Formats: sequence, structure tokens, C-alpha cells
Amino acid sequence: MRQPSITQDSMKLRILLILISAFLAVRASAQKAGFDGIGTNMDNLYRLSDAQTRSISPENPTGEKGKGGMAKEGTASGPAKDLGPGWKINPFIRIAAHTTYTIAEIDGGGALQHIWMTPTGNWRYSILRMYWDDEKEPSVEVPVGDFFAAAYEYKPVTSLAVCVNPGSAFNSYWVMPFRKKCRITMENVADEEMILYYQIDYTRTTVPEDAAYFHAQFRRVNPLPYKEVYTIVDGIKGKGHYVGTYMLWQSNSNGWWGEGEIKFYMDGDTQYPTICGTGTEDYFCGSYAFAVKDANGRQQYEDYSTPYAGFHVFKPDGAFKSQTMFGMYRWHITDPVRFNQNLKITIQALGWRSGMRYLPLQDDISSVAFWYQTEPHAPFPKIHSRDGLEIVR
Repeated sequence: MRQPSITQDSMKLRILLILISAFLAVRASAQKAGFDGIGTNMDNLYRLSDAQTRSISPENPTGEKGKGGMAKEGTASGPAKDLGPGWKINPFIRIAAHTTYTIAEIDGGGALQHIWMTPTGNWRYSILRMYWDDEKEPSVEVPVGDFFAAAYEYKPVTSLAVCVNPGSAFNSYWVMPFRKKCRITMENVADEEMILYYQIDYTRTTVPEDAAYFHAQFRRVNPLPYKEVYTIVDGIKGKGHYVGTYMLWQSNSNGWWGEGEIKFYMDGDTQYPTICGTGTEDYFCGSYAFAVKDANGRQQYEDYSTPYAGFHVFKPDGAFKSQTMFGMYRWHITDPVRFNQNLKITIQALGWRSGMRYLPLQDDISSVAFWYQTEPHAPFPKIHSRDGLEIVR
């Protein structure tokens, strides 16, 4: 029997040592680089990093170290007149009608980790925009209420990505990395001045090479043309993953309105999608028309708000009645929808007609799509004018 030669054994040993050395080098490099301080959670909250925490608010509009609470004049100068500098002198800003205000401008790399704000006025008339790394077109362009899953009126939201707390406290926990610059603006399209309290918490740090950019896009169709599907988002090009949907949906006819399916067309899909849902309430993690039986045995909608999905009813006058409005969110946090080339998402609006046949609906539907992707991104459709944004109350 032929025995392995010393040369062959030596070669195998040498290859093994090279692989072990490479592994140890990579691990040592990772340990030396340390934790970047961006993706914090209960599993790594104990880890130290070289990241720097900063926060922008009307009391420190630049977020600079040691520059908070320095205002001598501000929106609360009157109440603070007996106390002097360092007290609550400039806690909010005023944004005049039909003007845009830059609420944050950050140079260098880092990531937004939390946004809190409470805007006055009609939440559909305040447009939130975010720009990464000196881009000319925004990566986020959404009415402020819709961005925080609260387009119509206050209802509590208790989720991982967004929380809406009493009385109108909007909170976002989406992580939003940038490498060179971040700019955030608020446009007031109303005829009246608005007041905005806000705080933007972020970290200054080195952003990983595989970090994608956060995007959010608003759309509305009112009413949806007969036999047409509603498009949540289209024209996404690049590599990334889809992470959430918020919808405000007004039913314009009696009966159940959510029989339609959501469809994800990705990476060259044309006529048929890769992912096809089974019904509107199913996609938003509910079932059987979001309804339960009351004490009298009648079907009634039931609100819910959970870490990953929620459903709210507005203007209710009994289940399955025309002109009822619904808010729904679905966060793909544990199940992001990944794409390598492109992505399009549609949802059908379907009810029932006589003879147990589907009825294509002509409802008032709005949505916000949330996703991460490589830049550059395709320009967004032009956002509606004030009249096009209005919700008739």
C-alpha cells in the first residue's frame, strides 16, 4: 500500500496553518476595530465603543459638545425672564406657513438612533425630508404623521420601530446611517404657522461598509380607479431590503374591504411576483377582517398595536360601514424582504358583490414604504399639493 509522502503531509499542514493564521488575523482585526456603537440591543448593550453620543434640539441646534442651553433669547424668553441663561429659553421652534426649516445638519459619519417630536397643526401638512451625504433628492419624503404611523389623529402605537405616546409624542427608532452628512428638513404647507418640539439623538462613529441607507416614500390615490391595483412603491433600483409598510385606508363602500393581496415583485419579476400574500388583514398580521364578536354576537373591528404590526379604526360607526378609516402598520424587522436589483410592491383593493364575487374597490388609500438600499436611489414621485394631501375629516 502506498503511504502518503512527507511532501503531501507537509503541504496539508502548511495550508491548515495558513487558514488558522488568516482566521486569527481577521478576528484580531475585528477586536481591534471594536464595536461601532450603532446596532445597540440587549445582547450588546454592555459593549464599550469609541462612538460619541450627540443630540440636536432647539436648545442645541448644532448638536455640538458643551453647547446646549446657551440661548439668551428664544421662544420661551418670556417665561424664563426671571431665571436667566441656562433655563428653558428656547424649547421649540416656529415654522411659518409655506416655508421649509432645516431642523438638523450633521457633518461626518454616524447614524440617527432616535427621533422624538411633537408637531402642532394638521400632521398631513408637515412634510419631513431627510438627505444623506449631500444628495440633492431626499431619501425620506413623508408627511410627518404618516411617517410615525399616525396620519389621521392620535392613537397610541407601541412598536419596536415607532411609538406614538400621549398626547402627540412621535418617536422613531429606525437606525439611519450616513457617511458624510445628514440633513433633515420640515416643510409647513399649511396656511398657519406650526410649532415643533423635537430632539434628534445620534452617534458619531465609523459606519460599516455593508451599511445601507434608510428610505421612506409616501404615496396616495384618491379614489383608486376601478379594477386598478394600488402601488405601494415602484422604481426601487439597487441592492437592499424592505423593512415596513404603513397604510391609511378609507373604505368608500359598505362591507368588507380587505380581501386584496399584497405582491412583491423583485429582481426582474414581471407578470407574477415572487411573494404573494393572502389578504390585506393577513399581511398586517391580523385575520378574518380584523373583527371579533361583541356581547350581542355582532362582528366588530378591534384595534391592536404590537411590536411588529398594528391596526387602528377611525370614525367608526359600526363594522363594515362606508367612510370608515383604518390605519395599519407592518414592520419587517425579523423578516426583511431582500432584493438585489429592483423592487415593486402592490396591493389589491377588493370587497364582495352579489353572487359571492369579488368587487374591485375605489377607496382612498395612502401608504408609506420603508426600506434600506445602496445609493443612488431613483427620484421619488412628486409629492401631492396641500389639497392632494388633505384628509377630509
